[in-house]
Amino acid sequence: MIKFVGSFETVESLPKTQFAEYAFVGRSNVGKSSLINAVVGEKVARTSNTPGRTQSLNLFNVDDKVLLVDLPGYGYAKVSKECAIKWVVRLEKYLLARDQLKRLFILIDSRVGPKESDLELMEFCDKNGILYQIVYTKKDKKVREEKQIDLSHDKHGAMVSEILYTSAEKKTGLEAIRKIIGIK
Repeated sequence: MIKFVGSFETVESLPKTQFAEYAFVGRSNVGKSSLINAVVGEKVARTSNTPGRTQSLNLFNVDDKVLLVDLPGYGYAKVSKECAIKWVVRLEKYLLARDQLKRLFILIDSRVGPKESDLELMEFCDKNGILYQIVYTKKDKKVREEKQIDLSHDKHGAMVSEILYTSAEKKTGLEAIRKIIGIK
């Protein structure tokens, strides 16, 4: 059973729980909410065609076992520079403060590959020892450009070596995420 825990504006306002957390983050419009919905098999996270719709830290309780966290997107949303900086600071604070965070899934649109903002987040995680895994989304869509960047574990010490490929629309690649999180 999936329960919406709440939408939180600050890291300090997040509930203290004993549950392991698995967070989803990526550039705006990468498909975070759609992937969360596909993984849990229910429409719990709000989706939109408007980049930057997720602006809070949204928590979902899965079977009173784990929490899934839908983090605000970065790098594309049409928000003020001040707001974008505030989001980055909050993201970094979340990543550094949540001891129960077991894995950060960094979502990258497979049609465009990693962007500078993705690489900056990966470097932050590497520097701070925050375990993360790359998840390519929208694998069913046509590739727009052939710009691939080597995202090997050798270059990124905190990165899980296995890169996942998913499609929320076609429901592919979801089992691997479910297994990592420990849900059916």
